[in-house]
This record gives sequence, structure tokens and C-alpha cells, in this order.
Amino acid sequence: MDMIRLKAATREDMENIWKMQIEAFSGLLEKYQDYDMSPAAESFEKVLARFEQPWTTYYYIVAGDENVGAIRIVDKKDGSRKRISPLWIMPEHRNQGYAQAAILAAEQIHGPEHWCLDTILQEEGNLHLYEKMGYNRTGEIEKINDRMDIVFYEKD
Repeated sequence: MDMIRLKAATREDMENIWKMQIEAFSGLLEKYQDYDMSPAAESFEKVLARFEQPWTTYYYIVAGDENVGAIRIVDKKDGSRKRISPLWIMPEHRNQGYAQAAILAAEQIHGPEHWCLDTILQEEGNLHLYEKMGYNRTGEIEKINDRMDIVFYEKD
């Protein structure tokens, strides 16, 4: 799976990561109107504050010499579940296997066991991706608004 590599982002990269995040999630924000929790509605300060957390690593998802997306990994290295939040592929690079490859690469870096994530229940493509990657629904679903629900996944 050498189609992509993960490149750890630096503090200097964070403005670009933030801009990519807004662009990547703006379609979902428009669709679901979830202004309180959409990554497309987050301030630069919020993204930067996450970057500053000692347990957070942002990675560019790099194909060839192009940043096709990004992934944030929360790994407290204390036995708690590692978390993917968020993961995105830029619109022009979607449906090419990059998200799948990024999850595998993150598991190679941080270890294959004890992960969790959540996603929009109404986004069939996301559900298919995570289930194909071995994630199982916990049964917990959180209603956000009339348009969307969040579904929770774990992988051991």
C-alpha cells in the first residue's frame, strides 16, 4: 500500500490544514447544517488548540507530492482507545482508496488495536469505509438535528 504516506504536520502547517478541513467538510455542512460540530465551521484557533494537545498528531495524507487530505490521530498512549477525528480527503481526490490507505498507515504508526471513531450515520460511503476497515458499531447513536445522527465505532 505505497499509494500514500502520512507526513506529520507542523505548527506552520496548521493554517493550511485548517483551510483544507473547511473546504473538505463544507459540502457536509451545507447538507446537514450542523454549525455547532461540523469541522467546516471550526475556527483556526480551535484547530490550533487541538494541534497543541500532546496526544494529538495531524498528518497530511500525501499521494506522490500532493497533499490529498489529512487525518488527526488522538493517541494518549495510556491504554485508552486511539481515535481518528477527523479524517478527510479533498473532493477532487475522493473514491481513490486514499482514506483506506490512510487508516492502514495510521494503524502501522500507532498500532492496529484499540481504535474508535464516529461519523455521520446518513453518509453511507463513510459507514462502508469504516466497516470494511474492521470497525464495528458500538450501538450508540447521537441525534444532532433532524437531518443527521452520529454513529460510534470501535475496532479492537
